[in-house]
Amino acid sequence: MKNEQELIYDWNLAGRDFDWSTRPKVELDDETLRDGLQNPSVVDPPIGAKIRLLHLMDDLGIHTADIGLPGAGARQVDAVTALCNEIRDADLSIRPNCAARTVLADVEPIAAISQDVGMPIEACTFIGSSPIRRYAEGWELDRMLKTSAATVEFCVREGLPVLFVTEDTTRADPETLKALYGNAIECGAKRLCLADTVGHATPDGVRTLVRFVIEEIIEPSGEDVEVDWHGHRDRGFGVINAMVAVEAGATRLHGTALGIGERSGNTEMELLLVNLALDGVHDTDLGSLAAYCELASRACQVPVPHSHPVVGKDAFRTATGVHAAALIKAEAKGDRWLMDRIYSGVPASLVGRKQRIEVGPMSGVSNVRYWLREHGYDAEDEDLVQRVFKAAKSSDHTLSEEEIEALCRAG
Repeated sequence: MKNEQELIYDWNLAGRDFDWSTRPKVELDDETLRDGLQNPSVVDPPIGAKIRLLHLMDDLGIHTADIGLPGAGARQVDAVTALCNEIRDADLSIRPNCAARTVLADVEPIAAISQDVGMPIEACTFIGSSPIRRYAEGWELDRMLKTSAATVEFCVREGLPVLFVTEDTTRADPETLKALYGNAIECGAKRLCLADTVGHATPDGVRTLVRFVIEEIIEPSGEDVEVDWHGHRDRGFGVINAMVAVEAGATRLHGTALGIGERSGNTEMELLLVNLALDGVHDTDLGSLAAYCELASRACQVPVPHSHPVVGKDAFRTATGVHAAALIKAEAKGDRWLMDRIYSGVPASLVGRKQRIEVGPMSGVSNVRYWLREHGYDAEDEDLVQRVFKAAKSSDHTLSEEEIEALCRAG
């Protein structure tokens, strides 16, 4: 049996000048229960569903979760409190954080909940930073620096770890970022979040921005401060921008289940998990990934597109004759590893799924025989095989299980 290197020439590695093994462990922050719920078409799930999602995040090895914005009102306070209690009582590994504007009215509820539940809650304090946002709001930088300092210093006094977030970082000028981030570091922030709030950035922009913040702001400060990347996908760059951010030095990436979020949504958490796993960076079992996405879909009432990578209905499903024939030949060699990769860039087994062969108008006879055998029918019954094959060829769609079952009974 040939080994992997003989069967797959990997151009992804051929010219790479970045060694993932040199990068510190990449953490993940799940924004499903906060930023994800800001989408106007999404339903805010009941607390029971949020708790189940939290457990699935923990199962998947997600390190932190933004569990709400308590400054938004009593409903948020109740949800955040319940989720923190669940983390404590169920002894989950995932750590909580909460979003807050850089105003005391937003961070005070976080401190109160933290004291009530007896655990630290990371305060993700955010403020707009781009010239366009500042112009629209009428904000002066001096005032922004004062309110940011007061907020960060309050959190530090209350024992809350601080992630300082500049909204619209990817459209902010260097001097403003130096002022805001430098101020936050001086006041005790231990993480800085670079936010592509409107999905503006390209991979080149991400690389330049992350390196600028590390080399021009964090390193001169002499403090041990880490970088988060929070991306949106208005231009479709969510996942690639996140991966580039890690190459440039970010150590925590934000995402949401199915990419739910404002406008076109956030970076898809399930795709971050898969890509980091394929690069050998994330080593937690991803067998519950489909359950995580299915629960998010049901609870938030967001349908999963059939072609969605990894968790869509068709992600590991084919009815095309030439593709199915290759899968069947791979399986005939007694090699499940081969079958799982011959027509798939992501092994289905990585996420607890398997390759599926269906029957439709583009199928060959081998599809039919395989389907019959897999479903307990006689794949050598030529009359049956031809009956199903002819029906498929005259159809305008892939036959459902019920349709093929009816054809089997018709004989």
